Amino acid sequence: MRSKVMIALALVAAAQISSAGASKGVTDWPMWGGSPDRNMVSDATGLATTWDVKTGKNIKWVASLGSQSYGNPVVANGVVLVGTNNEAMRDPKQPGDRGVLMAFRESDGEFLWQATSEKLTSGRANDWPFQGIASSPLIVGEKAYFMTNRAVLTAVDIRGFQDGENDGPYKEEKLTGKNDPDILWTFDTMEAVGNFPHNLANSSPTYFDNLMYISTGNGQDESHVNIPSPRAPAIVALDMTTGEPVWEDASPGDKILHGQWSTPAVGMIGGVLQVVHGQGDGWVRGYEAKTGKKLWEFDSNPKDSVWPKTRNEVISTPVIVDNVVYIANGQDPEHGEGVGHLYAIDATKRGDITTTGRLWHYGAPAPDAIRRSISTASVKDGMLYISDFSGFLHALDAKTGKLVWKHDMFAAMWSSTMVADGKIYLGDEDGDVIVMQAGREKKILAENTMDSSVYSTVVTANGVMFIMTRNNLFAIQEGAQRK
Repeated sequence: MRSKVMIALALVAAAQISSAGASKGVTDWPMWGGSPDRNMVSDATGLATTWDVKTGKNIKWVASLGSQSYGNPVVANGVVLVGTNNEAMRDPKQPGDRGVLMAFRESDGEFLWQATSEKLTSGRANDWPFQGIASSPLIVGEKAYFMTNRAVLTAVDIRGFQDGENDGPYKEEKLTGKNDPDILWTFDTMEAVGNFPHNLANSSPTYFDNLMYISTGNGQDESHVNIPSPRAPAIVALDMTTGEPVWEDASPGDKILHGQWSTPAVGMIGGVLQVVHGQGDGWVRGYEAKTGKKLWEFDSNPKDSVWPKTRNEVISTPVIVDNVVYIANGQDPEHGEGVGHLYAIDATKRGDITTTGRLWHYGAPAPDAIRRSISTASVKDGMLYISDFSGFLHALDAKTGKLVWKHDMFAAMWSSTMVADGKIYLGDEDGDVIVMQAGREKKILAENTMDSSVYSTVVTANGVMFIMTRNNLFAIQEGAQRK
């Protein structure tokens, strides 16, 4: 009887995961990666290949952000949410350096409301100046969940106070104007689980059923030697209704190399619903989603690697496709370029699967392979596309890991590939967004200049592309003309 129940639950979970990822970009894009498996692929069609930010060609609308923007946009239920800083101050009552989550109306870019948080008094050890909110929110129905710069997971009503209601149970908002956030609950990770975020809190929540999964960002102090909270968890699962923790895991312990900025993915793997997380000790781990039971772990570095020269942490997000986890490792961009590794992992295995679970590896010491990367992969039609910080776009055979073609962007890349409409979209630090043909033939279709660095990833929702530069959010649609 138990086996039949487990099979039934697995089938339901598989259907829900599939539904969450279906028609991505044709409908909403409610989280980083579009769906819990985090695969950067959209089913949208008819997307623009070229646009011009000066003339307004194919530009539907533009919204002003702060001076540094890293929190990739999400789009759902008519609202666009994006993380930035407070350099474009919209409320004189909220001055100074803050992390800011801004909400815009999807149809025309009208500013709706913002949630701001003052910087932590501990300074750059935990909360780097002017970095703002640097991760993506999650929208589920009429609620949104996001990690503030103060490492506080916050649930809000996506309508803010514009609906004239103060939803609860949180009723302690000091600002309740129409442009202020309606907070539902908060979970202060520093207070609740004792974590010590290094430089900046960064977690893009994902979920399944009523459980939400976050990275705490626990890491070293400013000395880059001490780990103040080695027992603090790297990953926490919370009840989405109450914000109460359900399970947590602190596997990295005192082995954290620097910080922890990867964010979890959820997928059905071998009939088991798993949460997969890249962690600050350079290992990737898989957990049973409901209980937090650790199922497997995989070391993403060679055994003879040495931090910081050849051993990397994991910053990119795991991607789950057909029982396989794809993930690259790398370091904080301030550390510059260096050797990197990309893996395909058989996550149906158990225990230490560094050897048994490795399907293929693409990286050092092979010449011209991927270098350090903070980017997330796109897997579509048997091909895998991923960028590295050295400025190369790699197109691989997803089954074998063999390089099919490579393109040099001649600029550092923080953003990830987006595959949509038979094309690959990718932005770089120089402010260019290249559009290439997806597939085994290398073909450049267009290169568009955004006039500002692009640290974000192109996302699509309801037939529109959204691209965030350091200081603006663009909605791009074929045939649109901004005046």
